[in-house]
Amino acid sequence: MAPNLIRTPISIYALGGLGEVGKNTYCIESEKSIIIIDAGVKFPDADLPGIDYVIPDYSHLKKNRGKIKALFITHGHEDHIGGIPFLVQNVHIPVIYAPKLAASLIKNKIQESRIREPVNVVEYKEEDIIKRAPVVTVMGHVDHGKTTLLDSIIKIAEFTVQFFNVTHSIPDSFGICVDTPEGRIVTTGDFKVDLTPVGPDINLQKMARLGTEGIDLLMSDSTNAEIEGYTPSEKNVISSINDVFAKAPGRLIISTFSSNISRIQQIVEACIKYNKKIVIIGRSMENAVAAARSFGYIKIPDSSLVNADDIKTLSYNETVILCTGSQGEPMAALSRIANGEHKTIHINPGDTVVFSSSPIPGNGAFINKVINQLTRVGANVLTNSVFYSLHSSGHPSKQELRIVQKLLKPKYFMPIHGEYRMLKIHADIAVSLGMPKENTFILSNGDTLYLQDHEVTYGPRIQADEIYIDGRDINGLSASVIHDRKVLSQDGMVAVSIVIDSRTNQLLSRPKIITKGFVHESNTILIDKAQIKIETILKELMKNKVTFAEIKSTIKNTLGRYLFAKTQRTPYIIPVIMNKN
Repeated sequence: MAPNLIRTPISIYALGGLGEVGKNTYCIESEKSIIIIDAGVKFPDADLPGIDYVIPDYSHLKKNRGKIKALFITHGHEDHIGGIPFLVQNVHIPVIYAPKLAASLIKNKIQESRIREPVNVVEYKEEDIIKRAPVVTVMGHVDHGKTTLLDSIIKIAEFTVQFFNVTHSIPDSFGICVDTPEGRIVTTGDFKVDLTPVGPDINLQKMARLGTEGIDLLMSDSTNAEIEGYTPSEKNVISSINDVFAKAPGRLIISTFSSNISRIQQIVEACIKYNKKIVIIGRSMENAVAAARSFGYIKIPDSSLVNADDIKTLSYNETVILCTGSQGEPMAALSRIANGEHKTIHINPGDTVVFSSSPIPGNGAFINKVINQLTRVGANVLTNSVFYSLHSSGHPSKQELRIVQKLLKPKYFMPIHGEYRMLKIHADIAVSLGMPKENTFILSNGDTLYLQDHEVTYGPRIQADEIYIDGRDINGLSASVIHDRKVLSQDGMVAVSIVIDSRTNQLLSRPKIITKGFVHESNTILIDKAQIKIETILKELMKNKVTFAEIKSTIKNTLGRYLFAKTQRTPYIIPVIMNKN
């Protein structure tokens, strides 16, 4: 009699994307293999000074690097592909499967990041034909023009992966279905049910078929789960854009997400309609438009495009500047224009600046700062409002979430891509449609689900911290460094300089205090008293033999307590010891 085979569960977990909007990174792991779905970044909030990106902690993937078989990309937004340069420098990814536009954007990232390791990028599409294709080697320093096109069913290790079109704010957006030995997992990616889209329709028919065949675990976009009804169609924005073009008296400066290809195409059509010339500003915008033009997703006549250096040749009423910076990013084009720091473009009184986007959670303060500065230098600023519908979300509201639950009919449900309240509301929607509450899983990054014999249960936690990226350093910064930066930005710095003779164990002069961002040196009473207090304590301490570490600790503790008592602030204290012997 044959021995019973021991079946091992499939693990499902997120390294990013749960309890937050951004850095989407989801993993499906068997005993021998791992496939990853998306590899995004999160843009920093105002309370992360000096940080460019937040990425997932890839420690678990490093420990299991030999199991990684592939990375699958749902679409080309930064919160789904922005982490790829950091991921591929931490672990070897044998192949990246991505839709056409996302693949092009990924190749640009690889080039810009100067990654020397070969990166295999393979395009996929939706047709239901089983066909394998060779992998194309893509390196940061070679031509990226050729890519192998795969049909939609991919067999890799124990997994069979297929795709279905969804409607989003960027072309070539897909949901992904993964069949495993233990059951079927489906992720919608980012989507909305837009029946009059700018671009391809969502494939509701295929989604319904997958649901009829049976889905064990659904993972679905929760970003707009708080909003009742339907997300307005992208075509609703067209009339407002045309209205702005018709009424704006001078130059138009329009800022939107560089990857919102559908919106950019509408802006281009309005430019052509009103005989405007287009100037594109910002590297990410230039790259996205170039890629989308090459595939026919954006149709701009060459005669309508003008280089930034030639903008002086245009009259104000024929100029449209399309730029990055709709989220108030300090280094983006719009912020530099607002602050008078851009080399070719400055705000003129009468310019109309249009924010054709919605704020990413946490970016409100950045955006308001830019709007105030633009207004201060004379621009007329328009944002999404009851007067102008300048933006339509690419994410589903409650009715669309209900439709997808009804079509896919999952046995278990794990809401993804959202802050905790969004995930909770999305799970409640599933329960309201008849799903047992115990079949919904509101998880955090690092929590694991087990799928075994078509049943889903909780698994153990894995490491899933945040890594803070300053510049291009793939190692990131620790939480302690971020803490120190916050202290510096909020409470300032106090440097204490002392001169000692270590041979005689004597303090040679009164300590000198220098402050930055704490109190001004003109506050002589506070500083003088602090210097006297430190001098007194150190003289007492140095009656006995002491180490430099003990001196520094004494300065920090003494001065920290004194300054907090006097100011209710806790500056960063830096002792500097000079030894004269």
